[in-house]
Amino acid sequence: MIFVAPSADVDASAIVGTGSKIWHLAQIREQARIGSECVIGRGSYIGPGAVLGAHCKVQNYALIYEPAVLADGVFIGPAVVLTNDQYPRAVSPDGSVKSADDWTAVGVTVHTGASIGARAVCVAPVTIGRWALVAAGSVVTRDVPDFALVAGTPAKRIGWVGRAGVPLVAADGHWVCPKTGARYTLTDNGQLKEAL
Repeated sequence: MIFVAPSADVDASAIVGTGSKIWHLAQIREQARIGSECVIGRGSYIGPGAVLGAHCKVQNYALIYEPAVLADGVFIGPAVVLTNDQYPRAVSPDGSVKSADDWTAVGVTVHTGASIGARAVCVAPVTIGRWALVAAGSVVTRDVPDFALVAGTPAKRIGWVGRAGVPLVAADGHWVCPKTGARYTLTDNGQLKEAL
């Protein structure tokens, strides 16, 4: 069963997975793919050909421009923007109005379990790593590693988070989640990995 609010605009060519809910005034454009059990909030925009995995939550008024790809379990906060144009212009150098053929769209990729806080902007092309957390209001201009907590303008890593989204605490040469007790190790190349 799929729920689509009467005021939502879902293109006939879009694919929406079972159990998903699309709320008031949301727009799902042509060829977009929404996985199962997703929630698309009021006034959200999902661009043509954008892909969302299963169990994603896109909060109110978020803008997901194509060719964005979101893996399973991604959280997109209210009014988040995933851009798609490195050099935006309304007109060409000669003053003529630009068309879709006058530029190449580049996307934002968000990996499994990552969360992007309210009003954050991800400037394409960037990749947000698995289970990473982008703080509200941040402007992401560089790739974000797995499990990184980033904040600011431009966003910089200020810590690490686990799968629960809680900042990790350094203990005995590891990083530990105070909520779940899960342990993580820092590799020689500065990446955080789940301890076995």
